[in-house]
Amino acid sequence: MRTLRGSVTVPAIVMVLLLGAVIGLQAARERLQPRGLPAGVTGNLLYVRSPAAMARMALSYRSVLADAYWIRAVQHYGRTKRAATGEKTYDLLYPLLDLTTSLDPKFNIAYRFGSIFLTEPPPGGPGRPDLAIALLKKGLAAQPLRWEYAEDIGFVYYRARDYVKAADWFRAASKIQGAPDWLEPLEAVTRTRGGDRQTARTLWTALLEGAGSQEEWTRKEAVRRLSQLNALDQIDELQALVKNYAQRTGDLPKTWADVVRRGFLRGVPLDPTGHPYALNPYWGIVTVDPASPLSPLPGDEGQVP
Repeated sequence: MRTLRGSVTVPAIVMVLLLGAVIGLQAARERLQPRGLPAGVTGNLLYVRSPAAMARMALSYRSVLADAYWIRAVQHYGRTKRAATGEKTYDLLYPLLDLTTSLDPKFNIAYRFGSIFLTEPPPGGPGRPDLAIALLKKGLAAQPLRWEYAEDIGFVYYRARDYVKAADWFRAASKIQGAPDWLEPLEAVTRTRGGDRQTARTLWTALLEGAGSQEEWTRKEAVRRLSQLNALDQIDELQALVKNYAQRTGDLPKTWADVVRRGFLRGVPLDPTGHPYALNPYWGIVTVDPASPLSPLPGDEGQVP
């Protein structure tokens, strides 16, 4: 029995150790940038790129390796996004997500969060809605009853300003067994009014309400986006106030103190996160402060709300 148990256990342990070493080597290689590359450019390399090969190597440890590759994907995204200088490249993001979801085809968070990561426009993300859609379609093929994936595909198309395809996917999501009733009106709203703030607010509210108990990041992102939409509405009001100030006084305000002193406001206006709005003294343009969590606002980075 000792010989038989050893013949089964030792190879399995060796395989897990080797796979752990591969993942660790990949992580170490990403941290140690080759000389001559600017910050943010990693010279990245995945030693195992084939999901099928990795699935065969993983034996019965697929879930463990899926978790490891998901952590690697999040680290790669976060580290690249935080890079202060240089060209930002997210070249490992989709391969890591592909490996994660191939090892565990029911890894819900990897599909949903991963698609948001992939959709984010540069420099905050790779700006690859095509890969986000491919990832979500992969999830839908693995779990045809997950209406959330179809909804998310529609959401990706909405952010890419393709409102017809977005509405088509919202409709497809609404036809899946167990889908909520609000998907049908969401399709109608998108088809007739795609691109306006109210539609965007409806979409982010739907995403917030549809987030599962383990999808804290999705909820936080939806709250942030809804706060951005509120900030855009407030900026419209402040911009009209600045214009009125200029018409009455013959000059643009240099600071919010000027506006308060003239009685146009009771105090310095704050965005939904409590940061003062920025006021350009030369052009009279109002926006969020760069230090605000809401910066950059949609439109400032070339995307819809």
